[in-house]
Amino acid sequence: MKTSDFFYELPKELIAQTPLEPRDSSRLLILGKKNGEIEHKHFYDIIDYLNEGDCLIANDSRVLPARIFGVKEETGASVEFLLLKQISGNRWETLCKPGKKAKVGAKFSFGEGLMTATVTEVRDDGNRIVDFDCNENFFTVLDKIGQMPLPPYITKKLEDKERYQTVYSHELGSAAAPTAGLHFTKELMDKIRKKGVKIAYVTLHVGLGTFRPVKTDDVKKHKMHSEHYEISEETAKIINETKKNGKRVIAVGTTSCRTLESVASSYGEIKACDGWTDIFIYPGYDFKVLDGLITNFHLPESTLIMLVSAFAGFDNVMNAYKTAVNEKYRFFSFGDAMAIL
Repeated sequence: MKTSDFFYELPKELIAQTPLEPRDSSRLLILGKKNGEIEHKHFYDIIDYLNEGDCLIANDSRVLPARIFGVKEETGASVEFLLLKQISGNRWETLCKPGKKAKVGAKFSFGEGLMTATVTEVRDDGNRIVDFDCNENFFTVLDKIGQMPLPPYITKKLEDKERYQTVYSHELGSAAAPTAGLHFTKELMDKIRKKGVKIAYVTLHVGLGTFRPVKTDDVKKHKMHSEHYEISEETAKIINETKKNGKRVIAVGTTSCRTLESVASSYGEIKACDGWTDIFIYPGYDFKVLDGLITNFHLPESTLIMLVSAFAGFDNVMNAYKTAVNEKYRFFSFGDAMAIL
């Protein structure tokens, strides 16, 4: 299977630049997993497609305001750092623009001196290892000076940082939002629980690799980025009981899906654990846990559209995307949603 098989034409005006209010007012395309049938609804209608005894598994990772702007102490030149991964304490792997200003030993200041940074290593891929220093808690300062690392296709400024967080986000550590969850309101989640549907959480910290294009034409030659995940005892118990009772496990987003399938692939079951996953799911993959998936509309030729095609069938998914374009759905992070059931 070729990467180019997953291409579709998308007019630029269909790329959502701002989130809708309220969150659950976005449109929802229902795709029949087995028959490929399509229905057009709104996200708040999702409750009608969930049954008592089912469980929703959502990713509770919270996005870091990981984009920070500062100056080089020697010259006053402007610089931008993007935090990618915490190495230990206040030591982080970062992207730096312009990179030529961030050589080993270079020092920078952010937020008018609230935070300083020293580059300690330049890696082969150009990423910098940076030691940060501040008088307050690092994350407290980051919350004051940092901006949300919105995807490159979103060019409008986000007025409210919380709109790039899910209402249930809890565990700080992502460089991008698990966007399928952005459609849920607390009120909708309460209604879902009252219907007898369990909601449980996994944590997978989303890396910027999620936006990295597939550069090989042969899908199988693509190497996935690695992301850290965690499943609690409580979540493992809920999933196993749901399966035992013959009910459905429905993942909210591709990150929740990848977490569940990684653990099942590694251990042969769902159990409490944590680790790193670079699982790559594309057509031909045999799903071990998932019965349903709630997801956004993804970029052409991305690993995410490949995952969705693996779950619902290539022809069904590509037809659904063509329909969504014709019906003028809103695409990508702040766009509309699809439920495959």
